[in-house]
Amino acid sequence: MTTALPVLFISHGSPMHAVEPSQAATDWAAEARRISRPRAILMVSAHWESSLPLVSGAAQPQTIHDFGGFPDELYRIRYAAPGAPDVAQEVVSCLQAAGIQSGVEGFRGLDHGAWVPLLKMYPAADVPVLQLSVQPELGAAHHLALGRAIASLRERGVLIVASGHMTHNLRDYMMSWRGVKQDAYALEFRDWITARLLADDLPALVEWEARAPHARRAHPTTEHFMPFFVALGAGAAAGRPQRFHDSLEQGVLAMDAWRWG
Repeated sequence: MTTALPVLFISHGSPMHAVEPSQAATDWAAEARRISRPRAILMVSAHWESSLPLVSGAAQPQTIHDFGGFPDELYRIRYAAPGAPDVAQEVVSCLQAAGIQSGVEGFRGLDHGAWVPLLKMYPAADVPVLQLSVQPELGAAHHLALGRAIASLRERGVLIVASGHMTHNLRDYMMSWRGVKQDAYALEFRDWITARLLADDLPALVEWEARAPHARRAHPTTEHFMPFFVALGAGAAAGRPQRFHDSLEQGVLAMDAWRWG
């Protein structure tokens, strides 16, 4: 019998994690070493938005450099993992069985929300990778349902990795580099989410925009928080979540990473 794989949520941070050493990247790599080799990796990245859930079906996905103003070495990186068209069909079947309309996008490559952490976790790029898009306008409950719908993939050798951010205010991040002191809002938001998560308080988490402190400042737009809810749904039956990384970049980007199972 195949052992069910865990579900991960990673705050992927700046693309510079691909080329600069960091404790976050070290912890991503260490976590990957603790996991049995997956048949495939399903990345749920904040950097692929669509009106309905789409799954990437490319046999050899390209590396997407979806950022600007970074050193040339970042743009030369190619993460040449194979795709997983067969698994893409399985993902769609899971979603449709749950009554969620979805489809396969045959040309989508891997955006930096996927390949930056994978470069550290699976540097040989020898595990097939595919992506699932997010729909920020549909909110937390929708993404929780997405996660629940695909949870059975854990038992079929698919590692589900949700890649977003615990907090994501890029304006405050840039201001911090200019010497503008930030207050403790990111920690307060992160700590509220952590407490509700460990209490298994799903109703409060789903209503995070109304109930969490500093919610709108922590996430001026919501796309980077939606992968968290996919992980929460997919990992709900896997046991109590465990945090395997905890840091704060420039006082505003909470880099929390969690594991279910």
